[in-house]
Amino acid sequence: MGNRGKDRGTAGFPARPQSGWQTCRRLLLIIAASVLMAANIQSFVDAGGLFPGGFNGLTLLIQRSAQRFAGVTLPFTLINLALNAIPAVVSYKLIGRHFTLYSCLTIVLTSVLTDLIPSMPITNDVLLVCIFGGIFNGLAISLCLLAGATSGGTDFISVALSERLGVDAWNYIFLGNCVMLAVAGLLFGWDAALYSIIFQFASTQIVHMLDLRFKRTTLFIISDRAIEVYERIKDTTHHGATLFRGTGLYNGEERDMIYSVIAGDQVKQITRAVHEIDPRAFINILKTDHVAGNFYRKPHD
Repeated sequence: MGNRGKDRGTAGFPARPQSGWQTCRRLLLIIAASVLMAANIQSFVDAGGLFPGGFNGLTLLIQRSAQRFAGVTLPFTLINLALNAIPAVVSYKLIGRHFTLYSCLTIVLTSVLTDLIPSMPITNDVLLVCIFGGIFNGLAISLCLLAGATSGGTDFISVALSERLGVDAWNYIFLGNCVMLAVAGLLFGWDAALYSIIFQFASTQIVHMLDLRFKRTTLFIISDRAIEVYERIKDTTHHGATLFRGTGLYNGEERDMIYSVIAGDQVKQITRAVHEIDPRAFINILKTDHVAGNFYRKPHD
């Protein structure tokens, strides 16, 4: 039901070759995300002595621990690249080559820029640092995901879980970050650690709100050109549909209604396409919490 008996797995539709514009777009998004993330680390994160969670936070934890307890200054780039080596290999095997390479580019750019950009605290209000630092961190991660990449570390894990299990794993990653922050609290005091949890919560909620790829949306489309609409849905999203025939109670006319479940980031595209085919089409868009059964997920590569 919902997808003409059964939906398709990712293996059924190989990824299309990327155009030059798509490649440039991904690179521009990755550069923007890297600059934003590095600037955020050297401004909000540094001003509040925060630990942003993930491997960037773990890198800062190691860096600050080495500085405080051993008097050794370690470059951010060296630690971050070493931590991300194994997750990158796993990502290459489980997720895809292009996704991993673009993610590695993000990791390298963010690491190098963090070492190059000087510390530039914007405000000394710790609560403002937590909230706005978390927002900017979430925006940077969302830009990475929009580019078909991640900022590395736990983001590799999150995307792999979402890719393999079809679940939204960001809240689980947040819980893992809390464990890391507990260690930071033991070493550097609980004020910074507890404020860092606020930072991470804000960041996680921004990503959860903006990352629509693994959200599901149900469409009920009433149209006089149902077959053409279905063909567009199938060609655009690789999802199927179920056709219902009924009677409109207002005027007693027979009408066709299409039922389909698609990814959240495809809704606007499909809505425009349906209205191009049938400007009079009526579309009911519903949030779907869970789908049981086969559901096509667009591959990262």
